[in-house]
Amino acid sequence: MTAQEVMRRLRLKPQTLYAYVSRGRIEARADDADPRKKLYRAADIGRLEYRKTRGRRGATIAEDAIAWGEPVLASSITTIAHGRLWYRGQDAEMLAQTARLEDIARLLWACGEARFPTQASIIPAGTGQQRMFALMAARAAADPVIAGRTPKALYLEAASVLDGLVDAVAGGPGEGPIHERIGRAWGCDADGAALIRIALVLLADHELNASTFAVRVTASTGASLAACVLAGLSALSGPLHGGMARRVRAFFDETQRDGTARAVRARLATGAPIPGFGHPLYPAGDPRARCLLAAFTLPAAFAEVSQTTQAITGEVSNIDFALTALSEILRLDDDGPFQIFAAARCTGWIAHALEQFQTGRLIRPRARYTGPAPDIT
Repeated sequence: MTAQEVMRRLRLKPQTLYAYVSRGRIEARADDADPRKKLYRAADIGRLEYRKTRGRRGATIAEDAIAWGEPVLASSITTIAHGRLWYRGQDAEMLAQTARLEDIARLLWACGEARFPTQASIIPAGTGQQRMFALMAARAAADPVIAGRTPKALYLEAASVLDGLVDAVAGGPGEGPIHERIGRAWGCDADGAALIRIALVLLADHELNASTFAVRVTASTGASLAACVLAGLSALSGPLHGGMARRVRAFFDETQRDGTARAVRARLATGAPIPGFGHPLYPAGDPRARCLLAAFTLPAAFAEVSQTTQAITGEVSNIDFALTALSEILRLDDDGPFQIFAAARCTGWIAHALEQFQTGRLIRPRARYTGPAPDIT
């Protein structure tokens, strides 16, 4: 949005708008059509407009604090700024060029050059997703809680939890870098394993998303790291989060059956979203998708869907589309995208669990009751 549009919608003076930008409440970028001018992120404007209409009563402020996109907890782990994703101040796209998931874990966990020993886990039967849930549930019931443990002990347990989750994805224990272990289990060559590495790095964390918030709530009670990861897995499994790849695949199947333009217009006509395109936090395009898609050639059918959808909607593909396309070229089963997502995000979940526990604070919001009035007669 232009400065004039922002000031009109929010009824701001120019100096107030600039103050909002300087404090990070509104993100601004140069206008490609005129570098002398600035454009302002519509999602930020919408949030501020919403809060102004709600008023500033204490209960309203508290309720707004958990609205989508509103930061609710201080964290030094990950941020989204200037259209990019940053892990402790480092550009995730740049890290994805060479880093392994183990390197990102050390960075997010702030544990220096800690080693990542592998150990044999007893892997339950079932699909990859079933194995992950079963293994983490078993550990959650048996592992010690976070409280009273030294940082070194917690880092070793963190490495063990991540290693166990990777074993569950791979279907058994293995040696070597995580992306190579998963690649071998899935029958990928070296090039395929390298693509998995990039995806793992890009998906390692994404600030306070739904699954990470679930992890932090769990960690605030002092539960074990495995219990925290189990909470994250549960939230991730929903179709609006880690299960989004299945919705992208369903949309892709529609385009193949009906033609892309017709499928897109049919969804738009009913107000249905186009899965795999656009992202509220990245108005100029999801950098994770940009980085991953630059690493391989899109299959022709996916390229056509991307180009046609963007031409009609103006939205570019996001990480869910990129992950679905990667799954296609690696010939993964329907579980593949979720398993990559979960293995990667486990590193971020653990980082947030450790950070939350260090605050010593229980996350316990209050509800704003809207039901029948209590009968006190």
